[in-house]
Amino acid sequence: MNLLTVEKLSKSFTDKVLFDEISFGINDGDKIGVIGVNGTGKSTLLKIIAGVETADSGNIVTMNGLRIGYLPQMPEFEDGMTVINQVFKSDNPKMQTVKEYEETLFEVENNYSKEAEERLIALTEKMDKEDAWGLESEAKTILTKLGITDFHKEVQLLSGGQRKRVAMAGALISPVDILIMDEPTNHIDNETIEWLENYLGKCTKALLMVTHDRYFLDRVVNKTIELDGGKLYTYQGNYSQFLELKAEREELLLSSERKRQNLLRRELAWIRRGAQARSTKQKSRIQRFEELSSIKAPELRGNVEISVGSSRLGRKTIEIQNISKSYDGKKYIDDFSYIILRDDRVGVIGHNGCGKSTLMKIITGKMEPDSGSVEIGDTVNIGVFAQENGEMDENMRVIDYIKDVAEYVPTADGRITASQMLEKFLFKGDIQWSPISKLSGGEKRRLYLLRVLMSAPNILFLDEPTNDLDIETLTILEEYLEDFSGAVLTVSHDRYFLDKMVNRIFSFEGNGEIKQYEGGYTDYKLKKEKEEPKEVDVVNVKPEKKQENHREEKPKKLMKMTYKDQREFDTINERIEGIESKIADLDEEIGKCGSDYVKLQELTAKKDELELELDEAMDRWVYLNELNEEIERNKKEGR
Repeated sequence: MNLLTVEKLSKSFTDKVLFDEISFGINDGDKIGVIGVNGTGKSTLLKIIAGVETADSGNIVTMNGLRIGYLPQMPEFEDGMTVINQVFKSDNPKMQTVKEYEETLFEVENNYSKEAEERLIALTEKMDKEDAWGLESEAKTILTKLGITDFHKEVQLLSGGQRKRVAMAGALISPVDILIMDEPTNHIDNETIEWLENYLGKCTKALLMVTHDRYFLDRVVNKTIELDGGKLYTYQGNYSQFLELKAEREELLLSSERKRQNLLRRELAWIRRGAQARSTKQKSRIQRFEELSSIKAPELRGNVEISVGSSRLGRKTIEIQNISKSYDGKKYIDDFSYIILRDDRVGVIGHNGCGKSTLMKIITGKMEPDSGSVEIGDTVNIGVFAQENGEMDENMRVIDYIKDVAEYVPTADGRITASQMLEKFLFKGDIQWSPISKLSGGEKRRLYLLRVLMSAPNILFLDEPTNDLDIETLTILEEYLEDFSGAVLTVSHDRYFLDKMVNRIFSFEGNGEIKQYEGGYTDYKLKKEKEEPKEVDVVNVKPEKKQENHREEKPKKLMKMTYKDQREFDTINERIEGIESKIADLDEEIGKCGSDYVKLQELTAKKDELELELDEAMDRWVYLNELNEEIERNKKEGR
């Protein structure tokens, strides 16, 4: 069922066209990820659909009574709002009842009065009547999962990350048909992102979200839309499928353009030879040439290029010796020591507020430890890409902001000017001479990254580098870091980035302990799961049956398979291949069914059945192979 249709929507800021007559639809069950380079208008598109901003032209057609929820990048809160007030801010009657009940319950427990008790009794009956207990329970569960346990604390007293979580909880429990989320994974830790993935994966609401978390896109979305050069392209599938389909689209565009250019050359040669007589046929050829010439060639947007060199790094790098740091009686870092190696790739992880950024500030000399020391080698040139953009004068021109660091920069091929570097970072033409205030938030982050790299550092400290950087810039940054001839330490919650870039993890384990794990984030998770003791369900543990005697049973002799097992063993591989082939064919059909939601549901149901059949076949394959191996062992041992 179609919930919302965007028809020929256009939006510009001054002389910059964000999108030009774009159209797409949102259907029931859609989980859509919006992708594009920073500054292409992703957040603006979400705001227009949410009703926060207006378009220059075009229409948004919705079904009757459509309810839309919106989680912005930077939520705003009214003064004096408590967590419960904020979460149940909606005008929905049931949510208002839960809010009144929670406020009255808090009043009775902390400032008792007979009047408050009577109101609580009345509200309890109202909760029963409206069947609102499930909503209250869900809200508290979500808040707890997001790390918010004081439901009556003022929102303004919470940290920035906690405020984002409160706003997210309100968005998740809102009874809406479409939930719009702008960068929901920013400023939350890895465990919370994994919980959010699972929650949204089971969510029945239609989703429209901007996020640069590639694992998140892969595991949550089933449709991807890309904003590129003012146009919008729709792809059926998650991030991995988007990459494949985009490559096919661009190859098709290039192929069509090559054919057009070849035809133009032939027609141009004919015109230059001159026509003996101006026949109708010849005039039509001239007209065709003019039409071909007027077609605009496809503009495949350039990628960000990073080719900045680094300065020489001597033998001594950075030595961290027994550092400790506490705030308000809480220990964040306890007796931590480490020597940064020349080619280190270290990822720093942990819950929000555990001390990750504090560690980075101490190592880079921005903060003093309570005890211990940090020694920095003479040749070390530190580059810091912080969470904030530093002191960025909004009135300064883009090119002056970069020239403030260096007029020229060394590269692998020599040196290039600040202006040329800006072009490589997709700041072209007039935008270089524009004030920074005209840039989008993501463009400012990209500009700040360029400024850091312009100083040719040999040790890089990246504090949440994936926040607000678009996927393409992240990909190029990763390529740059792979060839970077120096050490890199990064605080990040982006699991994809950590898996790709680091070979060692510093994990904040609590009480100031920082534990080291070799490998990327997935390696760390596997090792943590092995370390943690498995919880035993005492209630469901069945007591072992007592043996009547203490003699061990001899293993059964398995000399041969039954006829039925042998037949199945001989054909099981072909059966599995056949099921996998059917699933692949269904995936292809799903990718082609477009907005035909009925067909999509039908194909998805068939795929689910086949995947269940495949799981059963694989289990059977394991059993038969183990049985065959045991029979072969018995034969060798003469049993």
